[in-house]
Amino acid sequence: MNYDIKNKSLHISGKARIEWADALMPVLKQIREEYAKSKPLKGVKISACLHVTTETANLMRTLKAGGADAMLCASNPLSTQDDVAASLVIDYDIPVFAIKGESNDVYYKHLNQVLDNKPHITMDDGADLVSTIHSKRKELLKNIKGGTEETTTGVIRLKAMAQKGALKFPIIAVNDSKTKYLFDNRYGTGQSTIDGILRSTNVLLAGKNFVVCGYGWCGRGVAMRAHGLGANVIVTEIDPVKALEARLDGFRVMPSKEAIKIADIVLTVTGDINVVDKHHFLDAKDGIILANSGHFDVEINKKELQKLSVETREVRPCVQLYKLKSGKRIYLLTEGRLVNLSAAEGHPAEVMDMSFANQALAAKYTIENSQKLKNQVYKIPEELDARIAQLKLKALGVEIDTLTKEQKEYLQSWEIGT
Repeated sequence: MNYDIKNKSLHISGKARIEWADALMPVLKQIREEYAKSKPLKGVKISACLHVTTETANLMRTLKAGGADAMLCASNPLSTQDDVAASLVIDYDIPVFAIKGESNDVYYKHLNQVLDNKPHITMDDGADLVSTIHSKRKELLKNIKGGTEETTTGVIRLKAMAQKGALKFPIIAVNDSKTKYLFDNRYGTGQSTIDGILRSTNVLLAGKNFVVCGYGWCGRGVAMRAHGLGANVIVTEIDPVKALEARLDGFRVMPSKEAIKIADIVLTVTGDINVVDKHHFLDAKDGIILANSGHFDVEINKKELQKLSVETREVRPCVQLYKLKSGKRIYLLTEGRLVNLSAAEGHPAEVMDMSFANQALAAKYTIENSQKLKNQVYKIPEELDARIAQLKLKALGVEIDTLTKEQKEYLQSWEIGT
């Protein structure tokens, strides 16, 4: 078996952590048990470009249980957990090409190695597999039945491709499932981002001015958690509806050029480029902490920050000091990459349980419906989304009401008035 990981001897701790996560992922475990019997993915080649974490490991185990020939590479150079990569290779015979801290060249080498398997299905977290296939590996298109996309940033890229007629195979936007974005993006990103900031800095959030750039589901989650720890949360937005929502949720809302002047911590989570730029660095307070939880490391303009600096050095693991000519100190966490995965362990298994249940069911759905699907971006069917929620509620021991026959008839009629 071909693979590229840091150290095989790390597999023992990796397996223990994978098993711990598995105990917290009852929905995915039930799907894996079903797949082990029915083999819906038998003979299907799946190339996955995802964060190499304990939760992802259990998704890969599920795909393999379903009969898939599955391979995994990292979707971010800093998000790989090397002991998990080792365990997948040694304990579960799943090829992995991922090493934490890999260079950009090695990152794309690994990406191409999983593509060399000539996949029928791609699984992306940021759309790097899809973009590489469309730009440099077009010979693979004839084999591909479809793909899935895990994150907001990737869905934005893929929808842009579809609108321009450039997308050559169908994509299931897992990120658009309610059982994904309402929980993974909000509660997962909220908790894991704060975890990453605290692990890397050990600062007290209470009383700090904490700026959240972007009030999508991820931004909502971060703002909620930062507020819960006593921070004074400020939101910056370009969308008037989201800005209004943030204001009515109790947060201050202002332009970034004003927020930067009073910010102690700034967290970007927009999916766009240069959200924190040169003029922000010049106007920032001394000692400001900058972090990012958007998928790519483009939200904080590192090139401009480097140009403005007369000194750079690591002052703590995952914390880089940039000293400006004025003497001002700016601290950038994890090179501007995903702070929740680079400095912490990513989302809790309980929320990834639903996200990866979506991935597993989307792979089966794609194979079964590949002849019907056009080269567009689709949501997972609502009945599958609802099934995941039902399974999760059952695992939590939560029961809900059901409509009576009379209530169903009332909701479906128009004759009954006031």
